[in-house]
Amino acid sequence: MATAMHAAEERLDVAASNLANVSTEGFRGRLTHVRLTAGGLVATNEVDVRGGPLQHTGRAFDLAVAGPGAFLVRDRDGRTIALRSGSFEPDRFGRLADVRGNVVLGRHGPVVCSASATIDSRDIVRFDGAAVDVVRTTPATQLQSGFLEAANVNAVGEMVEVLQAQRAFETAQKTLGAIDDARQKDVDDVARVKS
Repeated sequence: MATAMHAAEERLDVAASNLANVSTEGFRGRLTHVRLTAGGLVATNEVDVRGGPLQHTGRAFDLAVAGPGAFLVRDRDGRTIALRSGSFEPDRFGRLADVRGNVVLGRHGPVVCSASATIDSRDIVRFDGAAVDVVRTTPATQLQSGFLEAANVNAVGEMVEVLQAQRAFETAQKTLGAIDDARQKDVDDVARVKS
């Protein structure tokens, strides 16, 4: 029963975390799997790799990926990382950057453009009709300008999971209590027979 309580607690923790991040842009929820082993119930979890829905913002430098893939940015520590969604604006140097300091990468370094530039469906950054750079992406990426990716979490489904996990925990706890009561009764009965 202790393993059942632990598995239910793991389910509850994951569902609560998913629910807390339901409005976090680009958040990937976690999926919990419970299986029966020789040692009892075991819960494992993994990242849900499905993309979240794209939300239209209409802002030229809001970028999101439709389907698989990512676009590349340089973070504040100089590392190149892959993102699936982000809201960018030209910084004081004209580089497309977000509030965390991530800078969108082009062919030869950071994408530098004016606030009136656009990014087309082929990842080309244009200003006054002329191509000024191309956003670096991973293979087979379909970049969408004017969109952000929402969390891939279903709030109602996660609330149901929280309730089910709480009920499973309470059931395991009551069962464990009943087993303890039965054992105590057996001990008391043995003590009465001996006396």
